[in-house]
Order: sequence, then structure tokens, then C-alpha cells
Amino acid sequence: MHRYIKGARSERELINTLYEKEYSVMRSAGSGVNSLSPDIIAFKSGKGFAFECKAWNKDRLAIEPDKFEVLKKWESNTGMDTMIAWRMNGKGWFFIKLDEMKKTPKSYSVTKKSALEINRRIGFMPGLDDMQ
Repeated sequence: MHRYIKGARSERELINTLYEKEYSVMRSAGSGVNSLSPDIIAFKSGKGFAFECKAWNKDRLAIEPDKFEVLKKWESNTGMDTMIAWRMNGKGWFFIKLDEMKKTPKSYSVTKKSALEINRRIGFMPGLDDMQ
């Protein structure tokens, strides 16, 4: 399956999950094309979250330094918790805080092993605790 189609489908899946939990959710226009904002923004009861979504079936997920810096700036400017939402085939969504990404010479990355150990999932995130 083409990466864009898989990614867009995964974003819609996360949007629907958040919507079902009564979050107000929006997908960024041009998501996946520009580097100006995260893919998804969700709000509930005055609390906002921003997600850069990745559907990647590999042992490591990497974000380009330019995109990572844009996400860090977004988090600083908005005060929103900004995370990488990694959808793993057969395992669902895992949420990685930007500070949990490791800097490498070419990117910021997290291993599947680390994401599984962190185990931040819907239902286990401060502010999203009502989600299951």
C-alpha cells in the first residue's frame, strides 16, 4: 500500500477514536506535505494535544531534524503536549513524547522496543485517562 494512503487512513482512525471519546479533533490541511504543524490536534475540557502520526511497521521510527524542531517549536508556542503517535500493525497506537526521542546524526528516533517499554497508549496518558 502506498505510504500516503496508509498514513492518511491511520490518521483518520486516530481522529475517529478521539472523536468517539468526545474530543474536538482536527486534521491539519496539507498534513504530510508541509512541516508547519502536527497532523492532528485534539481538545477536551480546555486541554489540547498535538500528534504527528506515523504508521510504520519497522523496528525504529525516525523523524527528520527539521520536522522535529518544528514540532518542538509548536509545543513551546502552544503549550500543548506534542507527541509522535506511532501506529504499529497488530499493536495499535503508542504515544512518544518529543523528549523521549533520541538524537542521532541524521534524525530523532525511537525504537519499537523503547515505545513498547514506555507503553503510553490511549487510556494511559495524563489528560487522556478517560480514554480506553
